[in-house]
Amino acid sequence: MPELPEVETVRRTLYPRVVGRRIERVEVLTRRQIYYPDADTFVAELEGATFTDIGRRGKYLLFSLGPALLVAHLRMSGHLYVTEPGRSRTKHLHVVFHLDDGMELRYDDQRKFGGFHLLGPDRQGMPPGLANLGPEPLSDEFTPEALAAALAGRRTPVKAALLNQALVAGLGNIYADEALFCARIHPARQAASLAPDEVVRLHGCIRRVLTAAVEKRGTTFSLYRDGEGNEGDMYDELQVFDRTGQPCPICATPIVKVVVAQRGTHFCPRCQPAPEGVALKPRRARPGRRGNSVRVAAEPPERKPGARGLGAPGARW
Repeated sequence: MPELPEVETVRRTLYPRVVGRRIERVEVLTRRQIYYPDADTFVAELEGATFTDIGRRGKYLLFSLGPALLVAHLRMSGHLYVTEPGRSRTKHLHVVFHLDDGMELRYDDQRKFGGFHLLGPDRQGMPPGLANLGPEPLSDEFTPEALAAALAGRRTPVKAALLNQALVAGLGNIYADEALFCARIHPARQAASLAPDEVVRLHGCIRRVLTAAVEKRGTTFSLYRDGEGNEGDMYDELQVFDRTGQPCPICATPIVKVVVAQRGTHFCPRCQPAPEGVALKPRRARPGRRGNSVRVAAEPPERKPGARGLGAPGARW
């Protein structure tokens, strides 16, 4: 969390409140949230710049400021929102952009896995994950043929393939489960084993699920909010994700949770029959998950240039 629908919702809610606004001052309260360049250069280059556009690529937000590009990756618990300067600051506030209309664009991040890259005209410092993204699943580029080519020859579970951002941009744990249920495909099936008609069905389900999630403004479990601080409305529409033990909406068989591709994975054992020889140990649902958990769809932190391990010094996983 957040995935494509959540990031797109943040983009849409920030756009009218940020585009055209000049940055008068930047506060960096947690320097490690600035991945590129260093925090001092980041502040110096942004102060006085004007937001001219906000785009999205996969799970990345792209703020255009003339020739410069500010890349924001919310990762697991990042929250970008516009607010009045008098609003009390949370203990998880890390960056504040003071705008020329008196408002503040704030970045909160409880887990500190997200952050910013400020790229110049030569795009030096671009996050590797952004540079290597696959096609946008709601674009014309993403066709059944493109999905078939991405899955061809892959012996990994189809769930793992769908989470591979180099194959499909922006799809994450929640909507991969939902798309596979929609297509009636077991998440542990080898990606290469899908028949042509299954690929077509999965392609349509990916687009259908993501379109619905964008229309519902994303899924809120605990931390996700849009650029105005509002929750998304997709949670109640989910068919299998976070529904462990509840009846399948198609056949009433209890939804099962297992681990596939190192992620908690939800499916219906009747509607999505397991491939021969595959037996996965069910996991129990954690009670009260919605509203107090930040581990719903965790991603590892992006590695900071020159840093060792999974993230900047002090990061824990």
